[in-house]
Amino acid sequence: MKMEKERFDIRNIAIIAHVDHGKTTLVDGLLKQARVFRDNQNVVERVMDSNDLERERGITILAKNTAIVIPDKKRGGMVKINIVDTPGHADFGGEVERVMNMVDGVLLLVDAAEGPMPQTRFVLKKALQMGHRAIVVINKMDRKDADAERAVNLTFDLFVELGASDEQADFPIVYANAITQQAGLTRELTSDLQPLFETILDTVPPPKVDLDAPLQLLVTNLGYDEYRGVTAVGRIHAGKMRAGAAVARIQKDGTVLPERTRYLYIYQGLEKVEVESAEAGDIVAIAGLEGIAIGETLADADNPIALPSIEVEEPTVRMTFGVNTSPFTGKEGKWGTSRKLRERLFDELKNNVALRVEETETPDSFRVAGRGELHLAILIETMRREGYEFQVSKPEVIFKEGENGELLEPFEELHIETSPDTVGTVVEMLGSRRGKMLNMINNPDNSVHLTYNVPTRGLLGFRYQFLTATRGMGTLNTLFLGYLPMAGPISSRATSSIVSWETGVSTTFGLKNAEERGVLFIGPGVDVYEGMVVGETQRPDDLSVNICKKKHLTNMRSSNKDIEIRLVPPLVMSLDQAIEYLAEDELLEVTPLNFRIRKRILDTEERGKQNKKAKELMAED
Repeated sequence: MKMEKERFDIRNIAIIAHVDHGKTTLVDGLLKQARVFRDNQNVVERVMDSNDLERERGITILAKNTAIVIPDKKRGGMVKINIVDTPGHADFGGEVERVMNMVDGVLLLVDAAEGPMPQTRFVLKKALQMGHRAIVVINKMDRKDADAERAVNLTFDLFVELGASDEQADFPIVYANAITQQAGLTRELTSDLQPLFETILDTVPPPKVDLDAPLQLLVTNLGYDEYRGVTAVGRIHAGKMRAGAAVARIQKDGTVLPERTRYLYIYQGLEKVEVESAEAGDIVAIAGLEGIAIGETLADADNPIALPSIEVEEPTVRMTFGVNTSPFTGKEGKWGTSRKLRERLFDELKNNVALRVEETETPDSFRVAGRGELHLAILIETMRREGYEFQVSKPEVIFKEGENGELLEPFEELHIETSPDTVGTVVEMLGSRRGKMLNMINNPDNSVHLTYNVPTRGLLGFRYQFLTATRGMGTLNTLFLGYLPMAGPISSRATSSIVSWETGVSTTFGLKNAEERGVLFIGPGVDVYEGMVVGETQRPDDLSVNICKKKHLTNMRSSNKDIEIRLVPPLVMSLDQAIEYLAEDELLEVTPLNFRIRKRILDTEERGKQNKKAKELMAED
């Protein structure tokens, strides 16, 4: 007979929100006020974002675990709160989906001025589907344009729209300023976060556990210990776990393997602390399990019962990763063989559950599918920093076949904030990309909010053009809608490429001639090769130029010095922009030191022949 009891000494919560609504900052405050740090300890901002890319981009990419201990003034004693900080960007939704298996409730942060945003909908939907109750935290109460009442009303409407139960829709509200570490049950904030701590204890249910049942733990995340290798992170759903004990490892296909939990840890603050045992309700990390994967179950050795595996939404965008074939291959990277590339990509599948990797017809390339361009860009940047060199293709959407044999493609709900003087340009751009406007609202701050349904195909490369059109001031967010019938043809990139027609070093003289034809991506003194893209032009066709050309010297001497040639500073693209810029016949060469846009066919003459053939075939059609 199942005998469950409530563990009042523990709470398991996740913090969810739209990008930049203050999740990680709030976690910083919770850790500080729970006195996790020494009084004299220097603590950096966004302490949970330990990944370099997270700090640089200011976003959370990977779900992280921490824990604090606070007093329970009503029941007495101390309560441990396991906290999971989750990404707010939909491209990393796989992280959010699997975290929901570890917790019993969520803190939903909403910006007091902006209200719920597209990613708010995504993360809240996942929490409600799991049956979790939410504490709504109206954050950034110090903003001049804060409208807490509006934010609360819009949040309630969102709960109802997403099918929340009566209990879920009756959510408690805490007002906060995460930066100053203040909170309150009214808009008048107290001097600390104590009202939030008390609301967590009152609202988030203690885990119901059966300590006498056979052991069950679902591996929800993977980490790495410098001394003990890969660590499997998960919540013990039933039974007890001991360090050194024999367990059964149940793989996704049902295969049962004998294992031993060599090292067992629990979370305290930002540290993992080694323990001898843990029990149902605890979130733990286990080291010493080679080859373990997310979604596997660690179970009782004598009575292995699997938990339901983690299911995440399928990828919608893919790219081809291949061995670098440029003339510069092997000069800047540590790892560049097909074997190393294959190993690295398939290793990524162990902890990146939303990613898919498949072999292609050639041994030197692999199709990699993810939740969006950003999802794949983060993988590319991570591999680059690890010393890999490779090349990637233009992103493309993944199509599906409908029940009646019709072709379906992924669609996104697009939300844009821009100024009134750029609205016309943005509307025109989205119209050409098969976007359908759903709503247009004039905001009190003199900005305009646009809501569109757009095929994902129409958004490939859009962000770069959008930021250019809005002079970097516009913001956009997307939310995956689902697969719908094909929207029809979408025009490709409006500009063409300026391409180097020889290998050498770029010169000021050569670049000046090219500059008159368009915008350059490089300056003088840069190593280039034939077929490398060095700029863009408004011409309908690509333009091959000699940017290594030197000024012809004669015996003639002027009494005056040669007039200095001045060049416009080149347009230096980020990795994300370079990926978005790619045309169908282009690749992006990625190395630890550089990334270069290049043509698939490097030889100028051969490329011209192929283009001529393609035009002739199109004319025949």
